[in-house]
Amino acid sequence: MLDYLITSKTRLKLLVKFFSNAENQGHLRGLADEFGESTNSIRKELNHLSEAGFLVKVADKNRIEYQANTHHPMFSNLQEIIRKYLGFDKLLEAVLERMGEVNEVVLVGDYAQGIDSGTIQVVINGESLNKDYLGHLSNRIEELIDRKVHFDINKKFTSKDTLVLFKK
Repeated sequence: MLDYLITSKTRLKLLVKFFSNAENQGHLRGLADEFGESTNSIRKELNHLSEAGFLVKVADKNRIEYQANTHHPMFSNLQEIIRKYLGFDKLLEAVLERMGEVNEVVLVGDYAQGIDSGTIQVVINGESLNKDYLGHLSNRIEELIDRKVHFDINKKFTSKDTLVLFKK
């Protein structure tokens, strides 16, 4: 749905990258490699988003890192729109509905890094979790958000690239 409103696929990828998780950052060549696009198309969109104030530039040695401007008046609105576009709101609602005593819901992998790969990896930590509900939940969420979902229960994760959706 958002891809009809934002017709530039490169711009949409950049918005997902930076606004799904405010901790995400990237530089021109790294983003071009990650998205499989030319540096010119990435540069053009980075410049547009920076000029509008949505992204901030941070000089790091001989390259410029970009990240979301969390002080922009539209930051929280954009982040909410991007997270809804990715289906995080529906995923969280479905998990909390009948999963049991959930302490934490965390995204790991591609989506935590802002990459819309099609498979969302979710770690659910808590007490007395309804593991039988997961099979039904996985199918239901996949239909709702049109992305595959892989759940892990009470799994320790070491990656710094995580996105906490819920914490008790």
